[in-house]
Amino acid sequence: MMISAGVLWTAGLIFLLLIISALLSGSETALTATSKARILRLQQEGQRRARWVIVLLEQKERLLSAILLGNNLVNILASALATRLFLEAFGETGVVYATLVMTVMVVVFAEVLPKTYAILAPDVTALRVAGPLRVLMVILAPITRGLSFFSGTILRLTGLAKSADISLVPAHEEIRGAIDLHHQEGAVHKGDRDMLGGILDLADMTLEEIMIHRSAILTLDAELPSDEIVAAILASPYTRIPLWRNEPENIIGILHAKDLLRALANSPMGARGINIENIATPPWFVPETTTLSEQLNAFRERKAHFALVVDEYGALMGLVTMEDILEEIVGSIDDEHDRPDNMLRRRPDGALEVSGALSLRDLNREMGWSLPDDEASSVAGLIIHEARVIPDIGQVFEFHGLRFRIMGRQKNRIMQVRISELR
Repeated sequence: MMISAGVLWTAGLIFLLLIISALLSGSETALTATSKARILRLQQEGQRRARWVIVLLEQKERLLSAILLGNNLVNILASALATRLFLEAFGETGVVYATLVMTVMVVVFAEVLPKTYAILAPDVTALRVAGPLRVLMVILAPITRGLSFFSGTILRLTGLAKSADISLVPAHEEIRGAIDLHHQEGAVHKGDRDMLGGILDLADMTLEEIMIHRSAILTLDAELPSDEIVAAILASPYTRIPLWRNEPENIIGILHAKDLLRALANSPMGARGINIENIATPPWFVPETTTLSEQLNAFRERKAHFALVVDEYGALMGLVTMEDILEEIVGSIDDEHDRPDNMLRRRPDGALEVSGALSLRDLNREMGWSLPDDEASSVAGLIIHEARVIPDIGQVFEFHGLRFRIMGRQKNRIMQVRISELR
């Protein structure tokens, strides 16, 4: 049986329309799934097609209207041609055959296959289809503008336009989610995830969460003989020491070891010939509610590395250094003069021996836990908050899936805690 040229032309046209439908379906998925950040990076590197993709993404409403309009037109036209072809071949039952065949062809070859490929390679697909889509948008511009106006009017009348403008996730939380997702997939290592997360946390954390408490600050009485102050500083691992007068919380200056060494070198009488207060710098006080990002910027502007933290009444609460803020990003920074702090030590049985002063943030980061730090910033603070008492040595508490045993206490301070996971 000979097949007429008209049938061949019609079948070829249907095949061409299905190819166009597949391209449009894949384009829609690719431009929806592509990462604007990665495309922007390619644009900065000079990729011309990346610039086209950015332009398309900035007109997403018109783009989707053009794709959907074009896709529906070619699918309807292909189905109409197929119906006519099958009617001529099989009579009235051709409608059933046309419906079955076109459903399979459209779903498999014009929807599933191109969209699956686009999901697997969204950026590559978006770059390839950017040029043709620009042409399509220009051709269908009058119709898509009308459709956009009509759909926008309906959304405004129903009140859905306002709710569509509300983002449920802030931008920095979206970035954090992307980092966590890539970490789970193995593309981002734990250390990198912690550092990137630390940067995002700077705007949410305040100085009171990371400051060194006043009870742990090394300070010196400014009235001490200068040779005793020199000896104390030489025995200290710190380069900056607060000086006080009359009472430890009345800080009158900060003594820098480098300034002290310079004064010693220029003093013919050695340490006894130095006026300690003359070489001390004025103290810098900052409120405890200052965020870490604000304080980091303040450090950079003042070219300073050290500040004293006070509460709303001006009382000394602690101190913070630039190193403390940087450690929130990169983790602990130790040098050759730092003393071992024994803040966290692993036992052979899998339990942890931790200092009560260990921050919950550091513990969570090290162990991958999610202990809450809203009400307390340290391990000791969490135990007291949960137990509602100041515990004695040997007491055991269980919460958040962990067992806490008090191993050391000094007056009202919890010094050492053993932590093990509940089984």
